[in-house]
Amino acid sequence: PAARRIARILPGCRCVTMPYGSGLLGADALAHQRALLGFASHPNVGAVVMVGGNKPELVRLAEQLASLEKPCEALALDDCEHDALSLTDRAVRKGAALPREISRQRRVPAPVSSLFMGLECGRSDPSSGLVANPLVGRIADRLVDSGGRAAIGETVEWLGAEHLLAARGVTPAVGEAIVDAVRRREALAVDAGMDLLGNNPGPTNIDAGLSSIEEKSLGNITKCGNRPIRGVIGYAEAPPGPGLWVMDAPAYAPESLTGFTAAGAQLLLFTTGVGNSFASDLCPTIKLSANPVATRRLGQQLDFDASAVFEGREPIETAAERLFEAVLDVSSGTLTWGEVLGEGEEVVSRFGPAL
Repeated sequence: PAARRIARILPGCRCVTMPYGSGLLGADALAHQRALLGFASHPNVGAVVMVGGNKPELVRLAEQLASLEKPCEALALDDCEHDALSLTDRAVRKGAALPREISRQRRVPAPVSSLFMGLECGRSDPSSGLVANPLVGRIADRLVDSGGRAAIGETVEWLGAEHLLAARGVTPAVGEAIVDAVRRREALAVDAGMDLLGNNPGPTNIDAGLSSIEEKSLGNITKCGNRPIRGVIGYAEAPPGPGLWVMDAPAYAPESLTGFTAAGAQLLLFTTGVGNSFASDLCPTIKLSANPVATRRLGQQLDFDASAVFEGREPIETAAERLFEAVLDVSSGTLTWGEVLGEGEEVVSRFGPAL
């Protein structure tokens, strides 16, 4: 609550909260540490005010950020005698100087190779696999060919198509890692006695016309185009170099998009069939659909309309040029509908029990 209060006062501030703290173990602890550092060091973030109840952790994060030369203030509740109002006052006073400091920065030209994009789909229907996802795949290919980075996640939504992704691994080991990641997710469902049909595809997917996991997966993987896959990265883990990567991550859109953002993606391409309002808070999320009904109904929630391709009125090559221009436009500062409407949020995954 104190962090949200501080964010409401400081101009241009975004509040990212981490509801889980003490007691995190193993993969959870590592993922949350990566996410915290990823959010604070994110290229879309100009300065950071960190507040929390764990002073040693704040000190460690502040020391790591110091090497990035990013303006940062860190305040612990312990330093304010556990008075949340005093913490608010101190954070506002220290944080007030940061917007002024970063306002002195000016936009400068940057190459396309500097972009890292996360590729997502949600509330999919047949138009997603037929048009919207292949359209994003063309953008992924163009970005990778330009020296940039792109990543897909949603591991369980590779199920039934994992062999196609594995065949694109730059080494046999990468292919094996892709298949192993899918098997681990499938085993989680089996061990829990879960029937994936009804969960993936979900009721909305089924009502929209998707009949099976394999059908959904075959449409899903077209988002990553046709370039070789450099490797498998963990949740909230930054790709170690340019090219196409796959992130072993939950399929739920809030967690998946947050994984990309924490990994340093500056831009997200998010396809939807019937509509999905979620957007990242720190990362502009370009929402696109090829469903003619959805694009007419959700004009102020979708940033790109590809329905003309679905209806045969526009070649997909022409739409890809329009979408690439939209990517450059948003990268240069044009707001997405998610930003305008304040839809942003960050939801870090949990992976196991806590102490």
